[in-house]
Amino acid sequence: MGDILVGTCSWTDPALVRSGWYPKGQRDAEGRLRYYAERFPVVEADASYYALPQERVSRLWAERTPDGFTFDVKAFSLLTGHPTRTAVMPDGLPPDAGDDGVLDAVWARFAEAVAPLRDTGRLGSVLFQFPPWFRPGPRAEQMLARTARRTEGWPVAVEFRHPDWWRPGQAEATCARLADLGMAAVAVDMAQGLPASIPPVTPVGDPRLAVVRFHGRNTSWGRGSKEDRFRHTYDDDELSGWLPRLRELAGQVERVHVLFNNCCGDASVRAAERMSELLREARSSV
Repeated sequence: MGDILVGTCSWTDPALVRSGWYPKGQRDAEGRLRYYAERFPVVEADASYYALPQERVSRLWAERTPDGFTFDVKAFSLLTGHPTRTAVMPDGLPPDAGDDGVLDAVWARFAEAVAPLRDTGRLGSVLFQFPPWFRPGPRAEQMLARTARRTEGWPVAVEFRHPDWWRPGQAEATCARLADLGMAAVAVDMAQGLPASIPPVTPVGDPRLAVVRFHGRNTSWGRGSKEDRFRHTYDDDELSGWLPRLRELAGQVERVHVLFNNCCGDASVRAAERMSELLREARSSV
C-alpha cells in the first residue's frame, strides 16, 4: 500500500495569509513555510506558474523544511502553452512559444530553479496543468512528447483541463500514453454538470505517483473571479466519499498526493486537516 500525503496547493496564498491560520510570529516567509511543514508532508508551489522560480528561493525552501517533506512544483505558464506576460520572462525575452531559442532559455532557467529540490529529495513532481483548449489530437501529442524529452529523469504529473481526455473511449488511451511517457496522471474533484467539468475518474499513468487535486465544487468554475471559482468548504460527506478511491489509488502506486485548491481563506488547510484525520480514522478501524 502506497503512502497518501495530504496538503494544499499553496502555502502563500494571500487569502490564507490573511485568514489568521498562521500564528503571530510566524507570518514572514520563513515562518509560514516552517509552520506549514510541521503540519503537512506535501505542498504544491503554484507561484512558479506565474513567474519562473529562482534557484535561490528553492534552496531556501529545502533548508526550511524537514527531511521527507515534498514539493510539487507547478510548471511555468509558457511551458504548458498558456499566455505569458513579457514582464515575467527572463532577461527580457519575448514570450514566443514558437521560438526554440526562447524555450531553451526558459527550460534551462526552470531546471536550474528546481535543482535544489531534486538534489535534496524534496521534489515530488513537476505539475504540468495544460489549458482548457488542450484537447486530444496530433498537436497535443507533439506537445506531450516534447515535454517528456525536456523533462527526462524528472518526476512529472499531468493535469488535463479539457474533459475529452477522460471521456469513455478516450480515457484508456490517455492512461496508456502517460504510462509510455512516464508521467503521473492527475485526478480532480470539481463541480460536475458544467461544460468544462472533468469526469470524476482516478487514472494511473505512473506506478510511482498519482495526484488528486481538489478544486472545490463551485459551479462558477470557468468564469468569474478566483474567489468565485474556488470558493467551497468541503464537508465530511464529500471528503469521506473519496476515502475508498484514495485507498484504491494507494494500492496501485507508491505515493498519492492529495492537494486542496479551494483557496479561499483557510478553507484549503481546514479541508486538508480534516482529510488527514479521516484517513487516520479509516486506517485505525481496519
